[in-house]
Amino acid sequence: MYDNRDRIDFAHTNIGKLFASLFFPTLLGMLFSMAFIFTDGIFVGHGIGSHGLAAINLVGPMMMLINGLGMMLGMGASVVAAIHLAHGNIKAARINVTQAFGAGISCSLLMAVLCYVFPHAVLTLLGAEGALYPYALEYYLWFMPTCLLNMVSVLGMFVIRLDGSPRYAMMSNILPAIVNGVLDYLFIFPMHMGLVGASLATDIGGLVGTGMVVYYMFFKTKTLKIYRLKMSLTSLRLTLRNLSYMVKVGLSGFVGEIAVAVMMLTGNWMFKRYLGEHGVAAYSVSCYLFPLVYMIYNAVAASSQPIISFNHGAGEQKRVLHTLRFSLVVAIGMGLLMFLLMYCFAPTVVSCFLDTQAPAYQLAAEGLPYYSMGFLFMAVNICVVGYLQSVERAGLATLYTLMRGVVFLVAAFIILPRLFGVMGLWLSVPVAEALTTLLIAVFVIKNKPAAQ
Repeated sequence: MYDNRDRIDFAHTNIGKLFASLFFPTLLGMLFSMAFIFTDGIFVGHGIGSHGLAAINLVGPMMMLINGLGMMLGMGASVVAAIHLAHGNIKAARINVTQAFGAGISCSLLMAVLCYVFPHAVLTLLGAEGALYPYALEYYLWFMPTCLLNMVSVLGMFVIRLDGSPRYAMMSNILPAIVNGVLDYLFIFPMHMGLVGASLATDIGGLVGTGMVVYYMFFKTKTLKIYRLKMSLTSLRLTLRNLSYMVKVGLSGFVGEIAVAVMMLTGNWMFKRYLGEHGVAAYSVSCYLFPLVYMIYNAVAASSQPIISFNHGAGEQKRVLHTLRFSLVVAIGMGLLMFLLMYCFAPTVVSCFLDTQAPAYQLAAEGLPYYSMGFLFMAVNICVVGYLQSVERAGLATLYTLMRGVVFLVAAFIILPRLFGVMGLWLSVPVAEALTTLLIAVFVIKNKPAAQ
């Protein structure tokens, strides 16, 4: 059994105790990470107005894209490294992690060049036009460094948890969120820096988080240390081969983030078509809340992932299935709680982001209860996809992610508003999630003997 900082024994510790030791720090860290988005939304909504809130929502898909790349490399490297660790091959695990970080940094630099050379093309693709364009451009130019730093940070969270330091991973989310929240208030209100201040606060917070990941990988890690790679042609070929497999394993994580971006983009277009700019501002409230729920389920999936991957590599199928069942119960329970909160207190939640006199306020308060109906189905979908990634069934995981986040979602946004009007707009995401859960249920029923 390999040694690590927090002495986490993936092979023998009781599943409930093991899951809790990973889940609570991961959840707390991710919730504080969501403070990045929430503080921006609350301060911008009240300090700048609904146009500023809508502008942030328009730029949001860029964050989803870059987060997706980080999740793809992080999940892929974590699954592959966990299997190597289960076989006692620490050197191979270190090589995989180092290759993933190298790829992440390279992707960040390439994205930086493309985003700053073609800002107008990117913003046009995101749907920024008319009165919202100058707001979106102002935020975009200063916000992009956060997105690029975040790729390394997201990747690092997977590695740090696998290395046995979930509490450090938690602090790597909490400290940046605190920095961001304090600076958000100072820059937007006393200093009146507007959207530039909001994005600059997030940049500085992101720099703190990325710095903590870099510090851990070079000075604190005990097992998954950065490994000096050879620069020969043969080594390069092996690196590309390893990265290809990591990308394959983690692809559904990337597709999942792209699905969030598709949800935001498609929703922005459709809400604007039916309800104008006030509709985009109203929809932006749900887009701030969606990542909160998504992060909670991701915390469940991320906590179960190293347990499942390690025991899958060790051939302990009973522990794998026990972890899956445990994660589903936790996720569904939290999904029910989030649904009840959003359904019962929608006006209060919306008032955190929008002035009660704003035209978008009433639209969001009426639509949020419908929107929150998808949270229970989302719990099942994300847990099952995380399980499939962890046991190297990447193709099936990617299929379900594409169905819930692209195929069913886009179809729902096109069809439901024509049938039910504005209510159909708010029901599009829940219907897409419900159809995916049904698809998973059909597959499980048809393949039940094989699953056992």
